[in-house]
Amino acid sequence: MSGLYIHIPFCEKKCIYCSFYSIESFANKNRFLDALHREIAQSGEIPPVKEEREEVRTIFFGGGTPSMLSPDEMSAILDSLRAAHTVVGDAEITMECNPGALNRDWLEGYREGGINRLSFGVQSFHDDELQFLSRIHTAAEAEENIRLVRDVFDNVSLDMIFALPGQTPERWHYNLERAVDLGTDHISAYSLIFEEGTPLNAMRLKGKVNPAPNDLEADMYEETVQFLARHGLEQYETSNYAKAGYACRHNIGYWERKSYTGYGPSAHSFARRGVLGKRWANVSSLNAYLESIESGGSPVIMREELTSEQGMEEIVMLGLRYRGINLYDFKEAVGEELTSVAPERVEWLLKEGFAQLDEDSLRLTAKGSIFADRFALEIIEATERSRQLSSI
Repeated sequence: MSGLYIHIPFCEKKCIYCSFYSIESFANKNRFLDALHREIAQSGEIPPVKEEREEVRTIFFGGGTPSMLSPDEMSAILDSLRAAHTVVGDAEITMECNPGALNRDWLEGYREGGINRLSFGVQSFHDDELQFLSRIHTAAEAEENIRLVRDVFDNVSLDMIFALPGQTPERWHYNLERAVDLGTDHISAYSLIFEEGTPLNAMRLKGKVNPAPNDLEADMYEETVQFLARHGLEQYETSNYAKAGYACRHNIGYWERKSYTGYGPSAHSFARRGVLGKRWANVSSLNAYLESIESGGSPVIMREELTSEQGMEEIVMLGLRYRGINLYDFKEAVGEELTSVAPERVEWLLKEGFAQLDEDSLRLTAKGSIFADRFALEIIEATERSRQLSSI
């Protein structure tokens, strides 16, 4: 087992673009904490977890807003995790937090309790952009909190969003400048996605907002890669940039398809077996999560054994966003070489300078990385067509 993920579902205010499960009510906090401790303690009875005896090297508290829990509450969760799993001494332990609601006492309490990395949901340094995104902090509060956090933590990441409706390249450049000037070690920069079911997408469907043009989004992406590289933050995944030694080990585990276990409502888990494995997921409802555990049951509502097709899709999708498609894993999942099942697509990517091919992997160039998801879908479709034809 490589990592643990703990989903804390509480938010002071849900952002219009967020598709992750969260609730604004804090009423069931104590019931949630009791249930979470019980779920962690009972996890050894889940067959995939019981079979996995690898050391835990990363822990990630996501949400929601984990920093709504006190340092003592977070420390108690970590104690439960250490009791149930073998957590290495130098494990990376990340907590997501939002600007505007942090103070030095709590920050020092988190650090003393075992948290050693903070992921800060800044998103923008423009107040009007923050208001559009329904963030509850101001740009000034974000800067003040980042300075405070860096006095306590030496591993801090900022989340930023670009390609907002009406956003200009100059305004995005300012956001990057502020992030760098504040001494940031790691930046996750995502283009704004209109996720189905979010208020943001409802606004789009009603014609109230329009996504940024594709060419403008591409220009902002290229500016991000180049600007951050000039300031010592190298791109190591499509949306992630870090100074040497500050890449997020937990997320690297996802991209490398290492095993992980999730706790809390909506949390997912994966136990790898060769290039395939098992997946399971908890119910995406706090009430249902509480009822299942309090009645002595399990919050897991989905279990599946990955098929070779699903394994291939993950190898392609995750690989192209990170260090490339592992050709050995691809062949093990599919039974054929990538260059045999999708020769035209691979040849085109190489010819146009979007990818490079060596004996171990097909990886995207800087020019091709912005199109990682599109190219992954094209390779997956080509592979599936080839397999269908070969079965006729």
